[in-house]
Amino acid sequence: MYKKYFTGIGFFLAVVSIFFGGNEQILASDMQQFSNVRLIDDPSNDGDSFHVKADGKEFHVRLYFVDCPETSAGTKGDAMRVREQTRYFGLSSVEQIIHFGNEAKKFVETALARPFTLNTTFASAMGRSTKGRIYGFITTSAGDDLASLLVKNGLARTYGTARQTPDGTSSKEMTQRLRDLENAAMLKRTGIWAKSNPEKLADLRGKQRREDQELKGIQEQTKKGESHQTTLDINKASKDELMSIKGIGPVLAERIIAGRPYKDVEDLLKVKGIGRKKLEKIRPYFKKV
Repeated sequence: MYKKYFTGIGFFLAVVSIFFGGNEQILASDMQQFSNVRLIDDPSNDGDSFHVKADGKEFHVRLYFVDCPETSAGTKGDAMRVREQTRYFGLSSVEQIIHFGNEAKKFVETALARPFTLNTTFASAMGRSTKGRIYGFITTSAGDDLASLLVKNGLARTYGTARQTPDGTSSKEMTQRLRDLENAAMLKRTGIWAKSNPEKLADLRGKQRREDQELKGIQEQTKKGESHQTTLDINKASKDELMSIKGIGPVLAERIIAGRPYKDVEDLLKVKGIGRKKLEKIRPYFKKV
């Protein structure tokens, strides 16, 4: 009886934590832990993403919290990423990024030479892998967090997807710890920071921010343009045109047509099946009467 009671309370607290825990979407206790995990040699391995064998299965793991320099720039996406990383670290050439990307890969191979521990919830980590990747935490045989080691040794930056750690540390606190390690590595000029140009770093990062903002503006303008192109006359639009709007099916389209003429888009509230919430979703697709 008592066991069932406490089990129920535990489930309730888990649900409460998921809904009210801010960025902590999944509890640490929901993670699955694998011990005696082995690194698998694979051409796609790099500093923050690599293949492992755990419990007889192969997984492509992507580390939480960190981003290591790329090891190649074979695609347009890779090239853009390399350029962004070059600017972030204040380097003078992309060749330096590739060099330290390979250094990070070697570092991981050494750190994971002995069996290690993997903690994961199998959350999908989008990437270039055709078989998919999962986010995870790696603890070395010496008991060190691999992401922290990479940042501490100047082979990664604090960047990317974050979440509560296996030991219950919040994503916010863990991010701050890693940023402190990154700042320390920068001051010591460790790893990639040894090649960083302090005089140009601010300008390079500023240039990247301006380009990112420009791209964001283009995307927003494109969305506005698409919205403008789909704007319809509420009193003249055909059934098919009305059905091109998400949320309007054949029945609702016929009801809208039957209710014409309308003096204002607001008049759609008189149509059965259209409430305030739906009206606000479809309003942008209609011209003002």
